[in-house]
Amino acid sequence: MDTIVALASARGRAGVAVVRVSGPRALAVCETIAGRVPQERVATLARFRDSEGGLIDHGLVLVFSEGHSFTGEAVCEFQVHGSVAVVSALLRACLALEGVRAADAGEFTRRAFLAGRMDLTEVEGLADLIDAETEGQRRQALRVMDGSAGRMIGHWREDLLQGLAMLEAALDFADEDLPEDLTEHVLEPLVRVQQGFVEQLSRRRAAEVVREGFEIAIVGPVNAGKSTLLNALAGREAAITSARAGTTRDVIEVRMEIGGHAVTLIDTAGLRDATDEIERLGIDRGIARARAADLRIHLLTAPGEQTREAQSGDIVLLSKADLWGLPGLSGKTGEGIADLLQRIERELASRVAGSQVFSRERHFDQIERARVTLERAIAMLRVGATWELVGEDLRRTLGCLDGIVGRVDVEDVLGRIFSSFCIGK
Repeated sequence: MDTIVALASARGRAGVAVVRVSGPRALAVCETIAGRVPQERVATLARFRDSEGGLIDHGLVLVFSEGHSFTGEAVCEFQVHGSVAVVSALLRACLALEGVRAADAGEFTRRAFLAGRMDLTEVEGLADLIDAETEGQRRQALRVMDGSAGRMIGHWREDLLQGLAMLEAALDFADEDLPEDLTEHVLEPLVRVQQGFVEQLSRRRAAEVVREGFEIAIVGPVNAGKSTLLNALAGREAAITSARAGTTRDVIEVRMEIGGHAVTLIDTAGLRDATDEIERLGIDRGIARARAADLRIHLLTAPGEQTREAQSGDIVLLSKADLWGLPGLSGKTGEGIADLLQRIERELASRVAGSQVFSRERHFDQIERARVTLERAIAMLRVGATWELVGEDLRRTLGCLDGIVGRVDVEDVLGRIFSSFCIGK
């Protein structure tokens, strides 16, 4: 493979920049630029020069031998002062050397995958970690990047292969007297995998909202203080507030973090029988968004007022509590805001409780396909169908799992995944 080079740290002015070189000529590049190849995995101070001996900068150089690096290849990293001019000069010096070219987007990580250093789920976990904006996203990405998905798939594969091996053995010795309970022995590991599929699929929505964020809609009649509450939670004037009814006519969204989770707050138009066509359209749009939201905060304008379409887990509060002298919420004085944030945090935490092993739609689609073929195999076993047909469905199930971690040909998936990485990763 070619030797590739790229800036591995963020572009632009910085205190330190890291330029990474990977491939068969990485150590030769190090010797040319730094004057020598230092001891492996020991950061060493050096002066960096181009092929004509011109000084580029001085900094640290770090090398990894083949088989002991992120990519699995020989790797050299130059740590220099993070000015645009220094980085450009260092990249030009590396690219001027024979056999060295600029890396494509995600090429370092792709080489790590091709070298068996990471499976496909770990690659995706790394991408999610780089993109993580909240604590919840960081934790989920780390679990995936640490190989939890690959290990679970490994356990499922072992059980499936155990069942398939017993079927193959029975076919090979069809003329022999086979145990009467052989079917039950085959079924045992398969049912165990089936239960695992169902459990992980039940967490599909929780994994999605950790990556993409929760939607929380604020709903209630006109002049219930919805926009005031939105502004109080957002900490800024995100929505116009007025005593005039019907001020909010469209859905207003604010992105924020609550309890380590990405949240989009939605301020909807006040619920009433509007005669104005534009306001009525805004109300209908707000109702649709509120129904589709993960959680709704219902604001009541008076004690004893009934809510509209409250669902399980929704939060119902008396608004403008400062006017009633009763427990509730006041966006104007701040009363109840801290308690509301705690209730939201507890509710979101309960919805993502448990370790999320899989995180992407692709993972769950493959598991769903695997579940369908496995359940068909189990059903055929129970009715005494031909074992060859059962074995074929088990192989299809294995193929679905192998597609998740990249053990089979998934070039179309690879192209989409690695194109989302930055050049230096």
